[in-house]
Amino acid sequence: MARKELVHLHGGIYHVMLRGNGGMDIFVSDADRCRFLLLLQEGSYRFGFRVHAFCLMSNHVHLAIQVSDAPLSKIMQNLSFRYTRWLNYRQK
Repeated sequence: MARKELVHLHGGIYHVMLRGNGGMDIFVSDADRCRFLLLLQEGSYRFGFRVHAFCLMSNHVHLAIQVSDAPLSKIMQNLSFRYTRWLNYRQK
């Protein structure tokens, strides 16, 4: 069942979690963490959001994001897609 669409508040701050499938690790090395943070930075320029806090664990990520015009779903879809594509390429 799909989740309900979030109410988009311009300037709203959201707590977001990204997790690996079945609790699998999403970060294997420090290079993975660096790539994720780079993609997060690129996304902030592209979509105009601000990251107030983050916590990178081995199998999940916590983010506190303040959005502007772009909806949170678009931001997170872009970030997770780009990181997953890079990780799959790296892991072959």
